[in-house]
Amino acid sequence: MSAPILSITREFAAPAERVFDAWLDPADAARFLFATPDGEMVRCEIDARVGGEGLIVERRGTGEVPHRLHFEVIERPHRLVFRFAAGPAEESEWTRVSIDIAPSHSGCTLTLTHAMDPAWAAYEDQARKGWTMILEGLGRITEKHDG
Repeated sequence: MSAPILSITREFAAPAERVFDAWLDPADAARFLFATPDGEMVRCEIDARVGGEGLIVERRGTGEVPHRLHFEVIERPHRLVFRFAAGPAEESEWTRVSIDIAPSHSGCTLTLTHAMDPAWAAYEDQARKGWTMILEGLGRITEKHDG
């Protein structure tokens, strides 16, 4: 079974620096990264350096769900690469997520690429929906809206 590779692109009406920095700022990340409409964010720790780690924990109906990050590349404001694992440490596999951000005439374009573990191929659509929700949340906190 081949490993699915998700790729999602979204335009942001915000500068590349603002969009990039939100991934590494615990206050911002707690508002969009792995945050669900019905969940409660209980922990968001980010050591924003190459080799640093992040732990984001949200309380959901099924209990607390941990998401772990290990930063491999931090090239502000264009590229962020981290290993990613969700769920209890003893049950989860590390995968790789790359964030590439390019300036555009209206702000920036972000492309998220997630190289999933082949064992999780059946969850590709669910993962795509999750990352899409995360990017929508990122837009809500980085883009200025009139009104």
